[in-house]
Amino acid sequence: MTTLNSSSSSSGGESTMDEQSNPQPPSSTVNNNNGISDEEENSEESQALWSTFTDSFREVQSVLERNRVLIQQVNENHRSKNHESMVSNVALIQEINNNVSKIVAMYADLSVNFSTVFHQRKETD
Repeated sequence: MTTLNSSSSSSGGESTMDEQSNPQPPSSTVNNNNGISDEEENSEESQALWSTFTDSFREVQSVLERNRVLIQQVNENHRSKNHESMVSNVALIQEINNNVSKIVAMYADLSVNFSTVFHQRKETD
């Protein structure tokens, strides 16, 4: 996931989520009924969980990047004070608004998913 430094619009302030360490929760090594250790099962579940969260955050980041481009276009259109450009800003601002709604929904889904997984793991411990 790429994030922009809020004080700079250049790409020099970017960092990636991949550069940061992803902590893995500890697990036990007791065998379950399938012959797979709890550690292996938890590791697979953790990897799938982290993969899902990472994909979701990348999707959010993609929409945020699209909004950044749209906002730049709106600013350029506004500075031009051209009638057609100002009219096109209406559609651009509507798209930005729709994207913000999508982002809110994505974060709500992430929150629910995280909470569900957290409570499921708490119940199994």
